[in-house]
Amino acid sequence: MAAAAADIRRIVIENCAIATVDAQDTEYADGHVVVAGNRIESVGAGKAPENLTGVVRRIDGTGHLVTPGLVNTHHHYYQWITRGLATDHNLFDWLVALYPTWARIDEPMVRAAAQGSLAMMARGGVTTAMDHHYVYPRGSGDLSGAIIGAARDMGVRFTLARGSMDRSEKDGGLPPDFAVETLDGALAATAETVDTHHDPSFDAMTQIAVAPCSPFSVSTELLTQGAELARAKGVRLHTHGSETVEEEQFCKELFGMGPTDYFASTGWLGEDVWMAHCVHMNDSDIAAFARTGTGVAHCPSSNARLAAGIARVPDMLAAGVPVGLGVDGTASNESGELHTELRNALLINRLGSHRHQALTARQALRLGTYGGAQVLGRASQIGSLEPGKLADLVLWRMDTLAHASIADPVTALIFGAAAPVTLSLVDGKPVVEDTHLTTVDEDAIAVATRDEARRLARIAAGA
Repeated sequence: MAAAAADIRRIVIENCAIATVDAQDTEYADGHVVVAGNRIESVGAGKAPENLTGVVRRIDGTGHLVTPGLVNTHHHYYQWITRGLATDHNLFDWLVALYPTWARIDEPMVRAAAQGSLAMMARGGVTTAMDHHYVYPRGSGDLSGAIIGAARDMGVRFTLARGSMDRSEKDGGLPPDFAVETLDGALAATAETVDTHHDPSFDAMTQIAVAPCSPFSVSTELLTQGAELARAKGVRLHTHGSETVEEEQFCKELFGMGPTDYFASTGWLGEDVWMAHCVHMNDSDIAAFARTGTGVAHCPSSNARLAAGIARVPDMLAAGVPVGLGVDGTASNESGELHTELRNALLINRLGSHRHQALTARQALRLGTYGGAQVLGRASQIGSLEPGKLADLVLWRMDTLAHASIADPVTALIFGAAAPVTLSLVDGKPVVEDTHLTTVDEDAIAVATRDEARRLARIAAGA
């Protein structure tokens, strides 16, 4: 064992500010982080110990802040190639406008869109990403495999929420009839994706969740049986919930109850469940989420883009609901960056009833790191800088014109402009160096996404 320990390759970062986001919110104005292999070995004040062996890289972090890597808890990668459309619509009208186009995606389009989405997030500090993909047109190829392959090539930690839809227009839903799967087909394909790709280990780079799309695009049977499938397989559950007033009205008209009660009736509340948006939640809804440990993916930019409303995040946090941040699909958040959500979560929630006391900079950072890890069920592995956790961290440069005059680096990171990423490690390996991705060619991805966006537009126009 001693010989094996001596062979461990270590990376040392020192002379930097550190926000650990641990349970005590420990911070160091001048500290160090030691990474050994794919784990954090030590975090502390001052310089790292001098007697370390196997040091392959020693980084002077002067003028920088180290935080845990950002964790994205809700996204739709395929939408990267339909950005900038239906920009003045509410959610339901936006979906009706775009579903006919989305229903014509294929494997090359999805792979390019996933590469674009992942690249934008990774270079902005995201180390754990997720994708809720629910559009599987017949004959479109291996879409799940394309997304997982793109994440593997990027080098980020990844959860694929294997989505599905079986409630089309003929059943009173929003998707076109040719854009949905059958109940049995969706369940079988989801089970196959879990069996093929899910890794339950501590170090897992790829995990799968079961994720029927939403109450207005899936049947009650798909929700109920999807929950049973997820629990039989030991994986997490994800869907959209309480996003708009129209959704609440839809649920009351169709099911005779609001979204939260409907989800409870189908087995969709629990510590293994997280839902996107949750904008229109009353006190009883929030209490149900807190009581059951159901998580929330807060997507402030998308909620504003689609005029969905302001989620009651301060009330959720006060009640003990796990809350993380989500980019959401880039057809409703064209920037595609999670750092934007740190700032917007703070600012938008201050427009709500709690006003200036709604969220602090450090609460916003926690939402984007540890909160996201909680929501994805990985809080013991990622989301904070603590010995034994996986080495997913970001070194932000804070001494440029954009931030140098702000004394507190956490305040600078959250309130200020997007900070340059000097280094991003995932599993102890660099994915960003000096603001550039190390694992893929950004320019080639830009060209591929442009070409696939144009091809999709041509196909949709000719349909």
